[in-house]
Amino acid sequence: MENGDRMMAKRLIISGKVQGVWYRVSAKQQADQLGLTGYVRNLPGGAVEAFVQGPEDALIAFESWCRSGPPHAKVLYIESTQQTPDPSLGDFAILR
Repeated sequence: MENGDRMMAKRLIISGKVQGVWYRVSAKQQADQLGLTGYVRNLPGGAVEAFVQGPEDALIAFESWCRSGPPHAKVLYIESTQQTPDPSLGDFAILR
């Protein structure tokens, strides 16, 4: 397995104007394109949380996309932490 294929997981907390701007729907589309599994959800207080897992290269691409998000989003800060992959996640879901 090449380094870019190594299964990894990250938890991202995205802060700024990220609710009410189609951030979760756009994040799911991005994750699906990259072949990632996990979920995205709104947090109380206005932030969005994403738990993503997959090959390292795809995670880097997803996190890079998260820094700008969809057109009407204004991302101010992303907190990114390494996580243990969860093999029970079979797709990428939008949680309420």
